Amino acid sequence: MSVVRVYLSIGSNVEPTHNVRSAVAALRSDFGQLIVSPVYRNPAVGFSGDDFLNLVVGLDTELTPLDLAERLRALEDAHGRLRQGPKFASRTLDIDILTYGDAVLRLGRLVIPRDEILRYAFVLRPLADIAGDDVHPETGQHYRALWRECEVAWGYPPMETVQLALADGGDD
Repeated sequence: MSVVRVYLSIGSNVEPTHNVRSAVAALRSDFGQLIVSPVYRNPAVGFSGDDFLNLVVGLDTELTPLDLAERLRALEDAHGRLRQGPKFASRTLDIDILTYGDAVLRLGRLVIPRDEILRYAFVLRPLADIAGDDVHPETGQHYRALWRECEVAWGYPPMETVQLALADGGDD
């Protein structure tokens, strides 16, 4: 299989500083150089809970989408992710495959590109930060343009950037 650029969303609201740092370090160890967006603090969506830290990471991989999803699930589990209970709940670590090259896939519960790209500022904004000139596989629009449109349409207040040291090689 050839190398594919993948973008992942990462979020945590349980010990978020520790879990985000640890997840980025684990991804860097597994995949090498990463492209890392700014980290944003966002209120919980769909439930009452502590704020989340959210970011997007770009990496290159030869793994298939299903193999990558399995690897990410294991990383979530290693960080204490609990899968019982409601869909919208606190998370030690939540990692989703946003895009896998220009693929459009529906493989059971694995949907690529993730619908959340076009629904949530905490996903689209960091994706636009690091992949603004890339094109959404279904809409054909650049992520930067999508963010500008959604920022106005959604009426979001400015998103709070959190200074969080994640780099070990200056790639974020």
